[in-house]
Amino acid sequence: MFSSAAEYAIKACIWIATQSTKGKLVTIDEIVDNTKLQRAFTAKVLQTLASEKVIGSVKGRHGGFFIPENAPERISLFDIVQAIDGNKLLHECVLGLKICSDVKPCPAHFKYVEIKKRLTDFLLNTSLQDLTKGVDEKEFFLHF
Repeated sequence: MFSSAAEYAIKACIWIATQSTKGKLVTIDEIVDNTKLQRAFTAKVLQTLASEKVIGSVKGRHGGFFIPENAPERISLFDIVQAIDGNKLLHECVLGLKICSDVKPCPAHFKYVEIKKRLTDFLLNTSLQDLTKGVDEKEFFLHF
């Protein structure tokens, strides 16, 4: 459903948030080890998230990535996906047509309008904090 980059971003942010609540900075190696994501692509995604101010980063030997205190409850999935993919998922035609609207709809337009509404609601109302619950307890997993 999401781009590979957005999927990487969500998984990485979940891991960073679980560690940030413990006051830890997370290195790229820790993220990769705990999510089984590909290192180079993850680094690129994290760089984008940091430049978009979704996550914080500290450079240097003892640096790493973090999510500021109380931010996991304020950061929504929408924030993460938008930082990586923009609004493409919510504003473009599901069939990829350049012109698609209520006036000039594609064959899937009206069915997808409802799905977009529900997806937007899910993205806006699901916080990073919501997704971190149960990860440390191994109730939920970021990789298999």
